[in-house]
Amino acid sequence: MRWSQTFLPTMKETPADAEIPSHQLMLRAGLIRQLMAGAYTYLPLGLRALKKAEAIVREEMDAAGAIELLMPALQPIDLFERTGRKSAFGNVLINFNIRRGDRTVHLALGPTHEEVITDLIAKHVSSYRQLPLCLYQIQTKFRNEERPRFGVLRTSEFLMKDAYSFHTSLESLNETYQKMYRAYCRIFARCGLDYLPVEAESGPIGGDASHEFMIPAANGEDQIVFCKKTGYAANLERAETGRQTPAIAAPADAQPLQKVSTPNVGSIDAVCKFLKCSPQQMVKTLIYVADGKPVGVLLRGDHEANEGKIRRVLEAKDLQLADPSTIFQVTGAPVGFAGPVGLKCEFIADHDVPLVANAVTGANEEDMHLTGVNVVRDYALKTTYDLRNAAAGDPSPRGEGTLELVHGIEVGHVFKLGTKYSVSLDAVYDDEKEFRQPMIMGCYGIGVNRIIAGLAETRFDDNGLIWPLAVAPYSVLLCPLGVTDTETMELTERLYAELQANGVDVLLDDRDQRPGFKFKDADLIGIPLRVVIGGKGLKEGLIEVKWRSEAEAKKLPVDGIGPAILKLLADRRAEEAARVPG
Repeated sequence: MRWSQTFLPTMKETPADAEIPSHQLMLRAGLIRQLMAGAYTYLPLGLRALKKAEAIVREEMDAAGAIELLMPALQPIDLFERTGRKSAFGNVLINFNIRRGDRTVHLALGPTHEEVITDLIAKHVSSYRQLPLCLYQIQTKFRNEERPRFGVLRTSEFLMKDAYSFHTSLESLNETYQKMYRAYCRIFARCGLDYLPVEAESGPIGGDASHEFMIPAANGEDQIVFCKKTGYAANLERAETGRQTPAIAAPADAQPLQKVSTPNVGSIDAVCKFLKCSPQQMVKTLIYVADGKPVGVLLRGDHEANEGKIRRVLEAKDLQLADPSTIFQVTGAPVGFAGPVGLKCEFIADHDVPLVANAVTGANEEDMHLTGVNVVRDYALKTTYDLRNAAAGDPSPRGEGTLELVHGIEVGHVFKLGTKYSVSLDAVYDDEKEFRQPMIMGCYGIGVNRIIAGLAETRFDDNGLIWPLAVAPYSVLLCPLGVTDTETMELTERLYAELQANGVDVLLDDRDQRPGFKFKDADLIGIPLRVVIGGKGLKEGLIEVKWRSEAEAKKLPVDGIGPAILKLLADRRAEEAARVPG
């Protein structure tokens, strides 16, 4: 492609409303343009990169045994009503009524396709002999994003690869899950991403049934817990800590238990300010309802409860924070004054709670708190649990190293759905004994747009983007100096034709501009290999070749320049392929 014949509107200045590097660079390099909040046009350069990432995704899905299909973006609202997701999605679900003749039809724009695929399989698969089955598509999704931001990282319209598998057993699901996991590792490695597979909150089956694939990035909206020494990685919702139950004993310097008046003071911050203490000196008591039964959860005042961990400890299917009437029933006080001393329900405690000596807690009485609260003397614990969000400096659950918190961009997710959708939508099969059974499902998603945005967010320098060869819009940028010079352009055209004949994606900058102007644009759009033809070098029989990722250029002889460039590209592809897991 010739620069003069494509549409490549680069920008010299950073747009004022672009908040993060990927958004800034994708705009400046002419990859995207915003139509409205949450909706972007992919310009030719951006679309080429997107299509290359899409091709890698498709190749790996096919190799893993998944079968491609394409489902409608328009979906009947009753499918969401049958699964309960119409109310669960709330305002995120884009739905509307349309007129068809003399009737009104209620439709939704698909935010995802669990309902559609399950409905399809329910109608056409009826025997265990037809399973397992894994189907995928690459399709546009729609969600009413309340705060679209960060360019194409958070939008209302986006391209997603979603796959769904159907099984007769958990063993079969596990086998496909592992195939998808390995395929995802290959996809992200082939695309040139530095990624982390992190443990995520389990699905309805339980166990380690979910993984997110994260790109560590300073501007990522998700938090990842990571241990460099052991390689342990999990999202904040799932992350365990290596803390153990401490010795449960009253401190030697226990102070007297005292009740103090704290009028209209119910929050941790307000109590600390009123009593001149720190959150680390407090033990807060949260009241939950677990499968209909109230239970207290004790945490140090500066820690956040992890409801996934609490649910697993209690072996509860349903866990909700208690309403004010339930809190009053078990504490005798309104919200904000609960404490373990005299609490009228069972309670469990985090590992750090017994270590808080002479703690401040609620007194289970309105406008009252207790000071000098100590385990054993004032309240009893048999053991403790890991009930809070992991924090930087916590020991790794794998026995060595400490945890750190890093930000990340979620680019993929694999998880086990179990029978949630198959039961709701009657996706059942006849087993070997001709008994009807619900199909067991898995789900596997990749944000294709996020692959491109993730690369833009993590592979750049002060001058612009730095594309990996595998998904670069073009592999080679030919940059002739002096497009009016006959010798320069004859050599350029011969090389252009030779590279194209060998299957190389080439962008020829045929603009009549100064070298510095061309070089700035070349660095901005980030094409991997820049070939400069003309000027003093050409008079010496040399051509300058420079990888965008390297600081120094090389001078190669004009004779044999085509094969030399092909070898450079082949060697770089081999280097990138070597980083892809088998």
